[in-house]
Amino acid sequence: MRNITPMSALTGSTRLLVGVAMLLALAACNTTEIAALEEPAAPMAGQTNDPAPGFENVAAGSEEDFILNVGRRTYFTQDSATLDAVAKATLDKQALWLNSNPRWLVKLQGFADDSGSGSNMATLSQQRADAAMAYLVSKGVDANRLWAKGYGNEREVRDCTDRSCKVQNRRVVSNLRTERDSL
Repeated sequence: MRNITPMSALTGSTRLLVGVAMLLALAACNTTEIAALEEPAAPMAGQTNDPAPGFENVAAGSEEDFILNVGRRTYFTQDSATLDAVAKATLDKQALWLNSNPRWLVKLQGFADDSGSGSNMATLSQQRADAAMAYLVSKGVDANRLWAKGYGNEREVRDCTDRSCKVQNRRVVSNLRTERDSL
């Protein structure tokens, strides 16, 4: 009579699956042990919307507050200075913050990618900055606190050819100032 072990009763592919399952089970034990060594258990505290470590002391109404909690970049589609819903939502948050913090002035800096001639991109970037400024004024921000300057494509975030990268260059950046500087 032949001795039949549990593994010998299994077919080839079933044996392979059982072997893989055993290896995964062993790996899981090791991974857990490694994780315990690399990442000691820390007590869970705080709320989801608590400030990230290092940003707990950001003062309300500060430039850091504006950058971290409001956002200073407004993006545009290619060859357009039209504000879409996302751009308006960003500018709505900026207007609310600026109306609550009237000590700040804002230089709106417009930028473009390299999808056209230098003079066309300079014009488009100025139109973008002007559009953002007009929208903020329409939301109650005093026009005397704002000025706009287009820089064309001379200050790209990244020099690149793929679409996801070029989008970063089609923007207006709202920079807070305590006094008016030159255009």
